[in-house]
Amino acid sequence: MQRARTPGQYTGSLGWPFTSRSLRLLVLILVTLIGISLISRLPAWPLLELKSFDYLSTVDDPQPPDGGPVIVAIDEPSLAAINAQWPWPRRLHAELIRQLRAAGAKAIGLDIIMAEPSTPENDAAITAAVGSDIVLAGDETLIQTEQADQLVRATPLPQLTAAGAHTGIASIELGGDGVYRTIPLYEDGFAVTLLRATGDDAVTIPQNAMIQSFGPARSYPTVSYYQALDPKNFLPENTFKDRVVLVGLSLQNAPELDKGGADAFATPYTMHTGKLTAGVEIQATIYDNLRRQLAIAQTGALPFFGVSLFAALLAAATVWKSTGWRTLVATAVVIVVFAALSYAGIRFGQIFVSPLGPTVAYVSVAFGQAAFDFAEERRNKQRITRAFSQYLSPDLVKKLSDDPSQLKLGGERRTLSVLFSDVRGFTTIAETMKDDPEKLTGLINRLLTPLSDIVMDHGGTIDKYMGDCIMAFWNAPLDDPRHALHAVQASLAMQAAIGKLNKELEAEAKASGAPLHVMKMGVGINTGECVVGNMGSNRRFDYSCLGDSVNLASRLEGASKNYGVAILLGEETARLVRGAYTVVELDRIVVKGRTVPSPVFTIIESARPEDLEMHAGFLRGKYDKTLTPLDPIFEKLATAIPSLRLYYSIVRSELARSTEE
Repeated sequence: MQRARTPGQYTGSLGWPFTSRSLRLLVLILVTLIGISLISRLPAWPLLELKSFDYLSTVDDPQPPDGGPVIVAIDEPSLAAINAQWPWPRRLHAELIRQLRAAGAKAIGLDIIMAEPSTPENDAAITAAVGSDIVLAGDETLIQTEQADQLVRATPLPQLTAAGAHTGIASIELGGDGVYRTIPLYEDGFAVTLLRATGDDAVTIPQNAMIQSFGPARSYPTVSYYQALDPKNFLPENTFKDRVVLVGLSLQNAPELDKGGADAFATPYTMHTGKLTAGVEIQATIYDNLRRQLAIAQTGALPFFGVSLFAALLAAATVWKSTGWRTLVATAVVIVVFAALSYAGIRFGQIFVSPLGPTVAYVSVAFGQAAFDFAEERRNKQRITRAFSQYLSPDLVKKLSDDPSQLKLGGERRTLSVLFSDVRGFTTIAETMKDDPEKLTGLINRLLTPLSDIVMDHGGTIDKYMGDCIMAFWNAPLDDPRHALHAVQASLAMQAAIGKLNKELEAEAKASGAPLHVMKMGVGINTGECVVGNMGSNRRFDYSCLGDSVNLASRLEGASKNYGVAILLGEETARLVRGAYTVVELDRIVVKGRTVPSPVFTIIESARPEDLEMHAGFLRGKYDKTLTPLDPIFEKLATAIPSLRLYYSIVRSELARSTEE
């Protein structure tokens, strides 16, 4: 991801429909909130929120509060010990009640429905045993038919309630995913009635509240039914003293979710264990939620959108200036923080604020802006590629595209090696082809194409074409520590390319009988500090360089023909390449705009040390004006350094002309 522009910076030139980063973020926030309001109405959304509640409400494995109910389980050991077919005779439940009372139980809840008469003996026994400390389970079922919906209640036998027993509706409502989470709203619910039987008449039923689970199946203190029938022999003393006791089916090995079970249901802990929890233990959990006021309230629509808006604004602040790897880190941290805050709300405030809404809001805004930045980065890369592919080698264009920070737009000071090349006498050649513009254009293309390829192959940047002239430079926009050497290498390759083109033109002239135009090229190279960057207007600009060093390079190219050499180098360029090539000084010239003479150099193939020393003596005589046209050193040097024969001839002619004057 790129480092994006600062807020409010103009972006219209890139084609975006928004003119500033802040406006784009505002639109992202609005679109995100609208999107969340729509997708939150889908069935999957509330299920995801409930799953997040399941995890957060159980992540720290809360245990049942102290002093809570004790479970008397109708389990496998009891079925084996009692050795009677279920349902058991009610006289057995009567005996259990008497034993529990004797053991000090404060109230007893039988999660067993006794809505139908059994035998007179058994019904009489249970009637005699019940009293105001007993709560018997009832059930409420909605029967739906084509004609009508009918709510049917199953309640204990009238003689049981007449004897003082209370009725508590033990029905529970499962969520859309089959998981039990919500506090029943029955005013005569089983747990509510049991609380009132203990003397707690102030109990209130929270509306729209979810239950706080206390561990997986068998987390509550549990004893087997057969043990409770004889607590003195099977149980520790005071097991039931001043405790509420719940009696019901509870398989000792909790049934698995995919197999189901009698009076067993999925709870938030099922996601951890895959096990169901017995209905009687769920009633104990409801009882403790009401007793300790631990039920967890759910937030409404307004708080939901409030926290989502806050998350969206937080995301906008995070990506206000830029997006990148820090955005990923910040997003991960924020998601964890949202989950932690939601957990804190459950644990310390008994309120559930789903982390799903703010998480989606934050991710949507942050990654939405990151997507914009990524697309904008691709546009910038394409723009850079288009702009520089005309001037740079493909490798350099790729480097700039991968790391645009290497390109400082608007200009910077850098030390460059600047090259000017020009075909001598090309104006005359063009004049002879004025009646055949297609041929002239083809010749220019045949000339400039190989020369341009050479510049780019040597890591140079083509500044501009001026007819048959090429201006290029090295060490910008990318760093090139050996820029002077690469510029000189390119100039030598360009001379070789001109020679190859001349051979092709000679062969074509012989074949067609047309006149032969031999091309010769002069090159000037200078190294020095320049200003380089995109120069022009907002609508059209060129990547170019300016400075005194550029002017000197242009003068060197023009002066090369005056010295009879193909390549003329400035002083700094000569110094930088002296270890790779044999460089000799030719003259000291005063360039327009300068007062100090600048030494100029050229490259020769090879020379003996004594020949170079003789050339140095030649220059001293030239500068001291002690050199004469008749000096035998001219012949000696022309023989020793044949590549400078024309240069020595030009100097000799100038001396002769000045002597005559």
